[in-house]
Amino acid sequence: MGFLLLRPAFKLFPMALKKRPASGLIAVFFLTSLLSGCYLPVRFDAEIEVTRSGLYDIAFDGYLVDIPIYDGLNKKKLTPDQEKAKVALLETDFQRDSAVKEFAYYKKGYFRIRWEKNGDLMRSTFITFFRRNENFLSIKYIKSTGIVTVAGTPVGKTKAKQLTAIGLAMKGQLRLKTDAPIISHNATKVKKLRSGQRLLIWDIKSLFDKSPKATLALRTSTAG
Repeated sequence: MGFLLLRPAFKLFPMALKKRPASGLIAVFFLTSLLSGCYLPVRFDAEIEVTRSGLYDIAFDGYLVDIPIYDGLNKKKLTPDQEKAKVALLETDFQRDSAVKEFAYYKKGYFRIRWEKNGDLMRSTFITFFRRNENFLSIKYIKSTGIVTVAGTPVGKTKAKQLTAIGLAMKGQLRLKTDAPIISHNATKVKKLRSGQRLLIWDIKSLFDKSPKATLALRTSTAG
């Protein structure tokens, strides 16, 4: 099982992940940005795939900003030495996670990560990207219902306005590949693949966009 090739979403921020084969699956799906934390995804390309046997793949390749560093530099409250020290802590923080395959700091609080994780939902019933207190994306399997939920915290209008006011924005694409019955979704596009699977695509253009969401069921009797 492997990751699909993620096509670059932005010329200024080239991204690419390894190609993997896949099958489809079951899940409830919400993607979001956790803005109550320190990090904000600003440019990204992300893809999820879950199989009928319960295996999952998640891939995130993109640029995040450390909001305190960004804001501190903009307000000239951080010196270059203080920035350097904070960046060292930032890198250490991310590299604790074995799913982080690449980390690179650029400037003004912006950094890029490539994050890949896969496993079995029957064994690991709750998976988060990046972590529980910085939950941009999570997958939860509920054994009693046979439902898998992927969820995060949506961007509220007040928070979106605050972030926009300090010069931050969000753009990216999220894709969900599955052959499971789809109960509901708010995807920008839906494509039927030759394999019989469907590909749900969300194009995120603004902090004010609704959080992507879809519901898929393991049991076909629950699908409408």
